[in-house]
Amino acid sequence: MTRPIPGLHHVTAISGPPQANVDFYTGTLRQRLVKKTVNFDDPGTYHLYYGDAAGSPGTILTFFPFADAGPGRAGPGMARAYAYAVPKGGFDGWMERLAEQAIDFDGPEERFGQRVITLRDPDGAPVELIETDRDSAEALDGFHSVTLWERDIAPTARLLTEVFGYSETGHETAGGVERLRLQAPGEARGAVIDLMRSDAPSIGRQGAGTIHHVAFRAETDEVQRDWQERLAVAGHPTTPVIDRQYFNAIYFREPGGVLFEIATDPPGFAVDEDAAHLGEALKLPAQYEPHRARIEQVLPPLKVPA
Repeated sequence: MTRPIPGLHHVTAISGPPQANVDFYTGTLRQRLVKKTVNFDDPGTYHLYYGDAAGSPGTILTFFPFADAGPGRAGPGMARAYAYAVPKGGFDGWMERLAEQAIDFDGPEERFGQRVITLRDPDGAPVELIETDRDSAEALDGFHSVTLWERDIAPTARLLTEVFGYSETGHETAGGVERLRLQAPGEARGAVIDLMRSDAPSIGRQGAGTIHHVAFRAETDEVQRDWQERLAVAGHPTTPVIDRQYFNAIYFREPGGVLFEIATDPPGFAVDEDAAHLGEALKLPAQYEPHRARIEQVLPPLKVPA
């Protein structure tokens, strides 16, 4: 049996205008803009990557910011929320800072014995901060978890436990919401997946403020090929390997409908930019480099808060 999935690689979401997105994630949440590039399928649109200082797997949140995107709505068959891990001793400080800046949040509430607050980004997407006992010098220590909204939790739980190697670590129901917590072995960032089933009637719609896909880690290209073979045997065939410049990717839909990706750790975000200057210059895939002047005219300028 191959090694289990160690946890999340990144999460990709959809937003509205890019400057408000940059202001919130680099300003309010103190994340680093580690890559400024374009959507592979729409080079007139940014693809923005946020993470820790090094752009480490398990810390990366990416956005397709569409200035004219209509509002989306999470529902069954979609990822509902991403949660950041608050380092040990930092939770009360986050609540105080948000309150001082008049930034609204819900909570704190308790979930599986941990305190959680939820704030909203400029497009209304829920952003959860979860108290942990992990030591870190970062303001937020990468991802804690992602919540998947499922009509039926069981088939997705089987995929995550029997194929990916996750273990069930908790189950609770409150206010008509059932949650099953699954965790990858080890101490990697983003090792937790919560499967949620809600009694509330809802029909999801992709748009600003929703999650597009959830990406899991493969440590090498060889490991990714192994996952491709294992998933095919398990009845979940994937796409061919796609070069995303900073990682290689394969995609498939899990039984409940959420788009899953498995992305390689290498080559990483320093492949085309010095680590000390990540996210400062517009980086283009090779096929778009000849059109740089036109692309730069179309893209709105971005300013990262000091």
